[in-house]
Amino acid sequence: MGFFDGMMGNAAEVNPSEAQREFARILAVNERIEKAYKLIRDLFIFTNKRLILVDKQGLTGKKVEYHSIPYKSITHFSIETAGSFDLDAELKIWISGNALPLQKQFNKNLNIYELQTVLAEYVLK
Repeated sequence: MGFFDGMMGNAAEVNPSEAQREFARILAVNERIEKAYKLIRDLFIFTNKRLILVDKQGLTGKKVEYHSIPYKSITHFSIETAGSFDLDAELKIWISGNALPLQKQFNKNLNIYELQTVLAEYVLK
């Protein structure tokens, strides 16, 4: 991920094996990371059981909030692909109890369809 993409609010894909090692202490038994995306210091991780939002706070990033969203709490979601003049793709996830969706932007190089497939596999069970 380029610095410019990060500053523009775009996320880039992280190797799932590396994320599995880094976040092993917060994963449940038999939980595996399917996809992981990084936005400057923050991450959002799609496992086979839930969506985990990682919010690194402060100047050093030592303080970290882990927000866990079970897939059963996701009521619906949408993707918007990048266009010819648009530099980013967008994901919106609606969580039960919240009127506004969770929104994330991805750089144009990311395959947003892969992310949609992961969500569909778990949310639509």
